[in-house]
Amino acid sequence: MTRGASRGEGLGNKFLAHIREADAIIHVVRCFEDENIFFTEPDVNPIRDIETVNLELILADIEVVEKRIVRAKQNKKELDALHKVKTFLESERFARELELTDDEAQYTDSLNLITNKKVLYAANIKDKSDPSVKTLEEYARAENSEAIAINAKMEEEIAELEPSERAAFFEEMGETRSGLDRLISASY
Repeated sequence: MTRGASRGEGLGNKFLAHIREADAIIHVVRCFEDENIFFTEPDVNPIRDIETVNLELILADIEVVEKRIVRAKQNKKELDALHKVKTFLESERFARELELTDDEAQYTDSLNLITNKKVLYAANIKDKSDPSVKTLEEYARAENSEAIAINAKMEEEIAELEPSERAAFFEEMGETRSGLDRLISASY
């Protein structure tokens, strides 16, 4: 996702519609340098990239709330709940952090806000020693989320191994399971 996705840039609205239908979000964040990978930013900065995506998700949710406000017409309770959510989102905070009464939630739950979904960060790494992984883990903890480090290139290679070769590989690496397995477990 790139800047401007909430306005339809990049995969934009189509991508956001798919996210809106999901139960949770796994946000894959690149945490390594590779000159062979095209990237819209000049350097690798996982926190900046996360914040860019988060802002686009917030902007998309604000748009949904604004459209609902127009349709709410004269229902004061609904309008109050919607304005409360909109104000919260405008402070660049996630809907999942906002405490709503049951009455307020009845008006907002049907909006299926993206920022109301749980998030799991997948740090795509080259090796575990990358300092950006620790930064990402701290960021995730601060927002009551989790970050899992995974080397996608290595996972691809592991998937091609025979089961006996996989077991030997994990033993040699001092691991009991793949990063993908850890990611799947964390997702559930």
